[in-house]
Amino acid sequence: MDELPLLTIEGQVARITLNRPRYKNRIQAEDILLLTDFFARLAADRTVRVVILTGTGTEIFSAGFDLNALAAGAVGDAATGPGGFGAMVDALERLPQPTIARLNGSIFGGATDLALACDFRIGLPTIEAAMPAARLGLHYYKSGIFRYFSRLGLDNAKRMFLAADRIRAPDLLRIGFLTEIAEQEFFDETVDALATTLAENAPLAVQGVKLSLNELARLAWDEPAFSARATTALASADLQEGIAATREKRRPVFKGQ
Repeated sequence: MDELPLLTIEGQVARITLNRPRYKNRIQAEDILLLTDFFARLAADRTVRVVILTGTGTEIFSAGFDLNALAAGAVGDAATGPGGFGAMVDALERLPQPTIARLNGSIFGGATDLALACDFRIGLPTIEAAMPAARLGLHYYKSGIFRYFSRLGLDNAKRMFLAADRIRAPDLLRIGFLTEIAEQEFFDETVDALATTLAENAPLAVQGVKLSLNELARLAWDEPAFSARATTALASADLQEGIAATREKRRPVFKGQ
């Protein structure tokens, strides 16, 4: 039975799962509302240190925004995207916690932007990605264009947007869409290992630097916010714990304080 996206939290790791496999995990209006709510809840949760985004099934991560909604006129505007899709993806990008796209299958349309909003993208060697907006006559929303350009560079962004090519996993890795390719038998092990590493690192430093890098990427550098985040981390007990653990040759225990 197809359902709304799922949110589960185990320890310091949250997992969001797109859950419409019968419809290629397409994202409908009600999913956008729920995903936006998930992101707001996670942004305020200091116990969660890593967020994994994935899809149900073995062939498709997501086919992107529901084409039926587009046909019905839910085209949105230049700022928020169709059905508010772009605003939802922006909320994912702005999560303080590092995010991993666990790409269990191929990625199409708006789902490519959803993946690019994550900090890391790990995929299977069989996956493909395509952005068919030009074939639909759809002009993409502002933040999505910024993300494509900042993650992939001008030429690769043009190839995906203007030619609407299907691009296979090796090329996705080469152009920077994928962070890593993992064989099926090592897929979950690879994702979980990265999640564990991220969760074990100092959250004030990890989250502060992530937010600053993303501000640079969207040309929205916030000097006061940067200074506040850096000052908090430099005055933290976690910094002292990290130094002590290094000297004592032990694993640090960070508390986000």
